[in-house]
Amino acid sequence: MSSLLSQSPILVLLLHLKKNLSIAKAMSLTDKYEIVVGLEIHIQLKTNSKLFAPDVNKFTHKPNVNVSYITLGYPGVLPKVNKKAIEMAIKMGLATNCIINQNCYFDRKNYFYPDLPKGFQTTQDNEPICKAGLIILNEEKIRINRIHIEEDAGKSTHDLFANDSAIDLNRAGTPLLELVTEPDINNAETAKNFVALIRQTAQYIGVSDGNMQEGSLRCDANISVRQKGSKVLNNRVEIKNLNSLKNIKKAIEYEAEIQMNAYENGEDITQQTKGFDAKANKTFAQREKEMAFDYRYFPEPDLAPIEISNDWLAEIKESLTILPQDAKALLMEKYELNEYNAGLISAEKPTFDYFLATAKLNDDNKAIANWLNGPIKSYQNDNNIAFNELKLKPKNLASLIKKVAQNELSFSLASNTLLPAFLASNFDSISSAINSLNLQKDTNTGNLNAIIEQILKAMPDKVTAYKNGRKGLLGLFVGSVMKTVKTADPKLVNQILIQKLNE
Repeated sequence: MSSLLSQSPILVLLLHLKKNLSIAKAMSLTDKYEIVVGLEIHIQLKTNSKLFAPDVNKFTHKPNVNVSYITLGYPGVLPKVNKKAIEMAIKMGLATNCIINQNCYFDRKNYFYPDLPKGFQTTQDNEPICKAGLIILNEEKIRINRIHIEEDAGKSTHDLFANDSAIDLNRAGTPLLELVTEPDINNAETAKNFVALIRQTAQYIGVSDGNMQEGSLRCDANISVRQKGSKVLNNRVEIKNLNSLKNIKKAIEYEAEIQMNAYENGEDITQQTKGFDAKANKTFAQREKEMAFDYRYFPEPDLAPIEISNDWLAEIKESLTILPQDAKALLMEKYELNEYNAGLISAEKPTFDYFLATAKLNDDNKAIANWLNGPIKSYQNDNNIAFNELKLKPKNLASLIKKVAQNELSFSLASNTLLPAFLASNFDSISSAINSLNLQKDTNTGNLNAIIEQILKAMPDKVTAYKNGRKGLLGLFVGSVMKTVKTADPKLVNQILIQKLNE
């Protein structure tokens, strides 16, 4: 009976209608409501030591090794401000068009978590170091309320033991920037792209590696919805610790749909903090949202105010390097790359720097871009390896491109055989790799003639079809020869094949 029902045209029609109705409902909700998003982006600074202590500031899987009496909050210890962290905060402010607050100070933010050893966090409340910034992203203006400096907390892990939580304090005291936007973002895609741009910017100016998997950059998204045309800011939900661009977009979309449906059903939205389950693609409640007065802020008595002189500020301004938007424009204007290739290469600072270094050694800019965005990117994806971990120096890629251009090596052989072998081994140069792997181009016409004759004899139908006008079959013949003699010269193979097929 159930089998018959599942095949019933009426049931199929009903299911189809139900699906269309749900799609129509979702569309009608987005026509009626708009999303309002404000972001809090936490950027871990790439300093050698922590914000107020000499502990090593470096990611490690070994717990509780980068700690000291200051980080642990022992009685009587005194913090000392890391000057490099202050400089990095100023750099980030300048890169995002903020006003630099030349007289600011630290505050205590009081709350009690197991991974906050002092029982308070040293941060900035009333006088952040950067204020009133602005980013223009795809012609949309996104205001930055503030960027302030603070120390990170430790990390609690709840799935290592059956009945206990584990505390790792390596991260405690790590210098952080918190960049807070105004609620100017009205869709999940823009939120994702904004975080991507801030991550790029932090990498380009050298303040953070932006590694979201290791927690070097993470994002809290404050989400509310309202009827289109309204200027009211309704109760918001804060989704904490989003650690990938994909999850930022998914979490905002999911939470916005929940709130739209709630308002449609006459329900209120509770202001609360949520987490995001990436596997289930759902948000879940964690706690009621704290308000500022819950933290009992007051100026940190153990640290002197920060005074930024005009000379120091000018020095930091002068040290700023190129920004991501300018990098892409440079690749398009000076190096004549198309927008697609320029966008991919400028997306990551290490790749951009590598391109410039290679372009100094080989002026075939298009070939450099094609190698970086093609075979090299494929190798990275297949082996899950970061770009800066590749064993391919700019001089090696410049040499490889030259050998292909001079017809010493086919692109197919270079990309499919030589490149993976070179990256997996310790060859001194491209030439030594070619010699060790016996990849010198085979130009022995006698050997090729014999092999081509055998291949053509094995495919008489295809040969007849070619002679009858199916010239596209030439690629099949070339491919068969190259599979047999991988080091053959493709141009020579083409010449011999055409000659024999026309006999």
